[in-house]
Amino acid sequence: MTIKEVSEKYGVEASTLRYYEKEGILSLVPKVNGVRNYTEANLQNIEFVLCMRKAGMNIERLKRYMSMIQDDSKTLERKKILEEQRDDVVRELEVLNACLEKLNYKIEHYQKILDAEKKL
Repeated sequence: MTIKEVSEKYGVEASTLRYYEKEGILSLVPKVNGVRNYTEANLQNIEFVLCMRKAGMNIERLKRYMSMIQDDSKTLERKKILEEQRDDVVRELEVLNACLEKLNYKIEHYQKILDAEKKL
């Protein structure tokens, strides 16, 4: 797949993909006649990286993790990074759930007001 096709498939700018390569987050993509040719392994890495970014993983943590993926001696370190991110996601979910409860309360409150007004 070309960078344009990958960009369209995942809804990410080509410049972002190039940035991830430049920063070492994604391994360099092989080129055919000067054009990036993404392999299935490249796509799997992109999916992982995009998932981690959506989960709020910052670039530095992501770089640290991705720099170790080929090193079997770093399994414990990779696991710790993912656990840290999971803990961050859990905390964020707790915050979002609290916000959701407040939203639901307010919506119910306004619905009661609207229902009362209809009865008048």
